[in-house]
Amino acid sequence: MKIVYDKIGQSEKPFELTVDGVSLKGTLAKSGYHRLKLEGNLAGQVELLCDRCGDVYQYDMTSPLNLTLSDEVIDSKDDLDIIEFLDGVVDLEFIVQSEISSVQSEYHYCKNCENSDKEFEKEF
Repeated sequence: MKIVYDKIGQSEKPFELTVDGVSLKGTLAKSGYHRLKLEGNLAGQVELLCDRCGDVYQYDMTSPLNLTLSDEVIDSKDDLDIIEFLDGVVDLEFIVQSEISSVQSEYHYCKNCENSDKEFEKEF
């Protein structure tokens, strides 16, 4: 879902979309001349790979998402939750895919390996 930056006003604009089994429901509102405030919640299941045994399992992804969106380059060290859309179009699908990729890039252990201290060896 893409929304033109200039179409978003001071009043909150609700949105909802689902990408790869993860839904993002929230609002967009202008918070400054070149800034938008995105407040929402991510919910859904993501397929992860256990980094210990290699098994695939489902992870329940539920978290709030609060971001600042901008249509210009912002040089700020205070707010690290800024996404810049320099073409003037906010791509909400890109944001959801980025959050999914962020979770998938972390280390994960399935329930069998989570609390196990045993040495592990698996033959393929």
